[in-house]
Parts: sequence; C-alpha cells; structure tokens
Amino acid sequence: MESAIHAPQLSFTTTLKTYLELAKLRIVLLLLFTTVTAMVIAANGAPSAAILIPTMIGGALAAAGSSAINQYLDRDMDAKMARTSRRPIPSGRVKPVNALLFGLALVAWSVLILGVWVNWLAAGLALIGGLYYVILYTIILKRNTVVNILIGGGAGAVPVLVGWAAVYGSLSFESFILFAIVFYWTPPHSWALALLVNKDYAAANVPMMPVARGEEVTRRQILFYSAQLFLISLLPGLFGTLGWFYTVAAILLGAGMIRQSILLIRQATGPASRRMYKYSTMYLAMLFLAMMIDRLI
Repeated sequence: MESAIHAPQLSFTTTLKTYLELAKLRIVLLLLFTTVTAMVIAANGAPSAAILIPTMIGGALAAAGSSAINQYLDRDMDAKMARTSRRPIPSGRVKPVNALLFGLALVAWSVLILGVWVNWLAAGLALIGGLYYVILYTIILKRNTVVNILIGGGAGAVPVLVGWAAVYGSLSFESFILFAIVFYWTPPHSWALALLVNKDYAAANVPMMPVARGEEVTRRQILFYSAQLFLISLLPGLFGTLGWFYTVAAILLGAGMIRQSILLIRQATGPASRRMYKYSTMYLAMLFLAMMIDRLI
C-alpha cells in the first residue's frame, strides 16, 4: 500500500495545515485544558508563567506527536473507514515515513522541553503517556481486544499527572483522582462515538464494544461507566480538594451524563448516540472549567 501512495507537491501553507491535521489540534487543546486545570489546583491558584508556558508547549508537543505516530500505525485501518479515509496518510497527502518522523520529533522535543524547563518527572510522565497511547493502546490493545478503550483510556488521563508534577514536583492522591475522572470518562465518550461509526469499525475489523459485544450491551456499559464517573467526580469535594462550586457543578453535569445514557438506552438511535457523544465532550470541558473556577474564586 505504501509504495502506491505518492504525496503530491503542496504549498507551504497547505503542508502546514496537513501536518496540523496529523496533530489533531482539537484533542490537543482538550488535553492541554486538563493539564492546565491540574496545574491550577496543584498551585492553589494561577501557576507561574515560567512553569505554565513550557508545560503547555511540552504537553502540546507530546499529544500531537503521539497522534501522528498513532496515525502512522493505523494507516491501513484508516484507509478502510469512511470517517478516517481523508486523514493525511491514507489520502496520500503525507508519506507514512514523514508522519512517523514528525511524530517522533515532536515527542522528543516534548521530553527535552519539559525536562530542561520544568522537571524530569513531568517529562517522564509525558513520555510514559505517549508510550501508553502508541504501544499499549494502538499496537497491543486496539486491534486485539474489546477492552481496548477501558485500558487504553489511561493515555488521555496522563496529562493531568504531567500538569500536577510540573507544579508540585511529585504526585499525590489528589492527582490520581483527577486521573481517574478522565479515565472513567473515556469509555462512555468513546463508545458513544463507536455507536455512530459502528460500520466503519466492523469494516476495519476493530473489536470496539459495539462490534464485539453488540450495541445494546454498549449502551448499558455507557450507563454503567457514566454512573461510576458521577461518583468519582464527587471525590475532589468529599476530600476537600475542591469546594462547593465544583461539587454543585459535578452533581449537575454528572446527572446530565446519566440522563443522556438512559435516553440512549431508551431510544437506541443514531441521533441519541450523537447527543451522548456531544454531551460527554462538553461534560469534561465544563467539569474541568468548574475545577479551575472553584480554585481561583
């Protein structure tokens, strides 16, 4: 397949946009937001610019690099799915080896920037997050087991540990609560998307939950993990890490997550899956925004 793909000559602007597609900027921004929130909580307020800026740069590079390497590894699968067939590699706009080198370079720069200007614990965690995503999730789990999302979701939760370590210099119980919130958010969010593109995953022979266990089981699992997420999201308030503002927001947002999950079981339609997916995306952003506001007010 690779020998048949020839990337056309592109202008600098087009090339830049194409490589930014490899970076998946929307995901990078969401992960950065969780990182910064963890920094605000750890610093008990706004962290210093001397730590905040290099942590954001290093975190962005780690996430972008991991995404590029992921697309290099999944290029055959992406070519089979309508949702991903226009990505830079399967569409022929970027040569596979160039995407791999781009991703490796970004991760390397991330570790260097975090290690030199922040601390080596943060740098090591960023590297672990990248290896978790690329090796454990993409290579080992994604194509081979239905628990790919359950275990692989930890990769998206590592940035909060990076942010905490950047400020605190170590990890604490509170940092792992934040990790758990993102970890338990990932299954219902990802499975809602999987319900929408079930045919794509089936065509690519990827054992996502709807493919391997069926859509009905997937909807029930979404409710199950949404309920767990609701309980875990209350822990920062119960342990005194955050105050009343966050706790109220967590209750309201969590109740909405459970409501969407129940509606998804009752309706079992594409629009219901789309609403669940959109709500879960909004949920994480608003929950972490509530964390930040709670700590700053």
